[in-house]
Amino acid sequence: MAKKRKPKKRVSREKTSTSSYTDAEGNTLVLRDSLSDGSIAKVSEQIENQAYSVDDIWQRRTELVFERLVVSWEIAGLPLEDQKMLLGRYRMADPDTRRWVRETIDQHVRRYIPELA
Repeated sequence: MAKKRKPKKRVSREKTSTSSYTDAEGNTLVLRDSLSDGSIAKVSEQIENQAYSVDDIWQRRTELVFERLVVSWEIAGLPLEDQKMLLGRYRMADPDTRRWVRETIDQHVRRYIPELA
């Protein structure tokens, strides 16, 4: 007879502080004010693969930072909080929206997480 596994206990983490940024259309992007040392190390790792172009590496790093910093993104009154949905929405965004998100994240990182800049 197989043993039943005990469900894993979720480790409760302290909620980190966040900052909200609103664009000209009223969409709100909420970003974490800090990252763990492990997340900073992961984003800072050099992506080494001869198949990647410079643009591919830049795109991957941008998405890594996005995944780790974005808590939620409210677009046209619809809040998104699921990480897969957030990243999918970012990838589908028009160029102006993506530029706004990148510039907002860049400013946020310089202010709150300078070791990533």
